[in-house]
Amino acid sequence: MIDATVRVTPDCAAEPAPKAPGSLAVWVFIYAELTEFGLFFILFLVAKAYFPADFSQGPQKLSTLAGITNTLILLSSSLCVVKAMAAIKLGHIKSTINWLLLTIIAGGLYCTVKYWEFGRNEALGISPRDDYFIAAYYYIGFNHLLHVLIGMATIGFVALLTAFGFYDAKNHEGLESAATYWHMIDMVWIIIFPLLYVLH
Repeated sequence: MIDATVRVTPDCAAEPAPKAPGSLAVWVFIYAELTEFGLFFILFLVAKAYFPADFSQGPQKLSTLAGITNTLILLSSSLCVVKAMAAIKLGHIKSTINWLLLTIIAGGLYCTVKYWEFGRNEALGISPRDDYFIAAYYYIGFNHLLHVLIGMATIGFVALLTAFGFYDAKNHEGLESAATYWHMIDMVWIIIFPLLYVLH
C-alpha cells in the first residue's frame, strides 16, 4: 500500500514573506504624503493645460543648474541612507552614525542650494505673482523643502538614538522607518525635477 502522507522537511518549509522596511505607521504617513504630492502634480498638469503659455516659458526662468545640483545631492543622500542601513544590520554603530550624519549634511546642502536659488529668483525679479507656473513652482518647492527639513530632523533623531545604543543589529525598525521616509522625499524630487525644470 502506498503511503500518501506528505512529509514537509525543514528544507521544503515555506519561507516567510518579505517584510516591508519600517513600521506600519510610517507607511501610513508616507502614503498620506504621496497622496498630497499626487494632488499637487495633478493640479499642476491641469493648470498647465489651461495656461500653456505660462508653463511653456516657465522652466526657462529657473536655474537648471540648481535643479541638477539638488538632484545629485539627494541621490547621494539616498546612498548614504542605504549605507547606514547596511552598517546597522552588521552592528557597525560608528559607521551607521557617520552615514546618517552625511545624510544630514546632504540635506543641508540641498537647503543651501534652494536658498541660493530663491535668492537668484528674487534678484531677477521672479515672483510667485508673475504667472501660474511660478506660483506652482514656489508652492511645490517650499512644500518639498519643508519635507526635507522634517526628514533631516528625523534622521538626526535616529542618529542620536543610535549613538545612545538604542538601535543595533537586531533592533533598528525606527531607523529603518526614518530611512524609508527619506527615500520617499528623494523619490518625490525625482518627479519634481523634470516637471519644473525640464518639461516645457
